[in-house]
Amino acid sequence: MTDQSTRLASQFRFLLEADKLRRVERQNLILDGSRCENSAEHSWHLAVYALVLAPFAPADVSVERVVQMLLLHDLVEIDAGDHPIDGDVDWEAVASAEAVAATRLFSLLPADQSAFLHGLWREFEASQTPDAQWAKRIDHCQPIFQTLYNEDVPAAHIEVVRGNLFGGRAAALQDAFPEVFHHAVACLEGLQPQDALTAPLSFLNEVDGLKTVLRATTLADGSRRENSAEHSWHIMLYAWVLAQHSHAPVDMARVLQMLMLHDIVEIDAGDVPIHATLSEAEQAAIAANEQAAAERIFGLLPAAQGEVFHRIWTEFEAAESPEAIYAKAIDRVQPVLLNLMSGGGSWRAYNVTLEQLEARVGHKVARGAPVVWDHVRAAVAPWFAENTSA
Repeated sequence: MTDQSTRLASQFRFLLEADKLRRVERQNLILDGSRCENSAEHSWHLAVYALVLAPFAPADVSVERVVQMLLLHDLVEIDAGDHPIDGDVDWEAVASAEAVAATRLFSLLPADQSAFLHGLWREFEASQTPDAQWAKRIDHCQPIFQTLYNEDVPAAHIEVVRGNLFGGRAAALQDAFPEVFHHAVACLEGLQPQDALTAPLSFLNEVDGLKTVLRATTLADGSRRENSAEHSWHIMLYAWVLAQHSHAPVDMARVLQMLMLHDIVEIDAGDVPIHATLSEAEQAAIAANEQAAAERIFGLLPAAQGEVFHRIWTEFEAAESPEAIYAKAIDRVQPVLLNLMSGGGSWRAYNVTLEQLEARVGHKVARGAPVVWDHVRAAVAPWFAENTSA
């Protein structure tokens, strides 16, 4: 095995292990109240929060690094679990378990990436740098608003928020992020505050709906279909870890923004399975629906910010810039690995052949990350040889 193949094998081993974060349930509910949020979709939502609330960040904060911290900060819960803030918890024991988990998980990566990501996780946990402190603020405020804007949330959850704001860890928001603190207090008092956070929160609450959009692909263990929010988190992690294999140098912050936002239109337009057979008219209707969805959803933001986000989404769709070409490749490669791990997944449902996979997926992956496609194709070819006749 070549050094490059060894490196790719290590990177995919980490990325597939990260898939298990979707099985970790948190205490707080998604906004429609239908179920508990999982830690993977939570991490995606935090990244969106960080991008949307960037105008409120201190001048010495790198939002790009904050997004990266939030993508990986909860990975340790794969081993250590999630712990509600109002529970009777031995936090020293939790910290110890999480440190052990971090060592195991990040050691799956090549040594240089292991050291970098592990260091970033430690920085977040220590909360000493401006980036880590802002990432913590984002992590603290998202569950508060997810609870306060949920009309059917149990009263006990509201009391958790109240205790968190007045005496808990979120009390620090009064000084560190006063806009959030005062908006949350107004919501607790039954008011509908109209302030600098009103429009950003309208968008952030709306995109919570992506957690209810189901895709054809299942999790790696085949236990359920993945949703588009946790998918977005996973491919952001994929893009970051596999960046060295891009067809060209790319601005990783831009790539992560594209992948963070690319599926938001599915809240209105739904997901379209890559292997579905569609007529030209159906494809045109889908494109029109997605464009209308982009205009509506990004239009919830303050005008200038909404225009920026819309341009990022449009750039991804056009797939012409180096960043968009690479992002499209990563968006295609992640489901391939999940299907392989789950024993065929949506390939069985759509009677997919290796030739069809090459035509609909392979050429797009190869365009943006040719070495990645060579590696992945070699991994999946034996499955198709054994399970298909074409």
